[in-house]
Amino acid sequence: MASVAPLCMELRRSLPLAMLIVAVHLFAAACLLTLMTGWQAFLLALLVTTLGFFTAANRALLKGRQAACRIEIGGDSTGATLVFADGRTATVAAVRGVGITRHWVALQTCGPLGRSFLVVAGMLPEATFRLLRLWALWGKVPGVASGQRPG
Repeated sequence: MASVAPLCMELRRSLPLAMLIVAVHLFAAACLLTLMTGWQAFLLALLVTTLGFFTAANRALLKGRQAACRIEIGGDSTGATLVFADGRTATVAAVRGVGITRHWVALQTCGPLGRSFLVVAGMLPEATFRLLRLWALWGKVPGVASGQRPG
């Protein structure tokens, strides 16, 4: 029995997500400056802000060798793989509960590091994002029903 070809989803940059990441880090830096005094507070706020910019570049703008660039769902729809820009891959599973909404899908890697990745609606075309949400909710994508022969 022939299997269905894997579904490849090329990720796009998300400027709104990048702006949100930077804004949250700037808010955290402002909170640190409010609570602490001295040059240590300024240095810590600067580090938090820098971390925000690097995180936004890697996770939302998809820049760098460790940035995710593609999601591949296997032909049997059971497993998904996150492909990084440097060629590495990681098996991912959907985060249940609030990890799946009409605005985002949260993915958790199955490796020892436990890295997570948030796919927001603007990172994929609307129809493709819907397929990712269906896979995250039900563990399969629309196609041939089980027990039915392919056309």
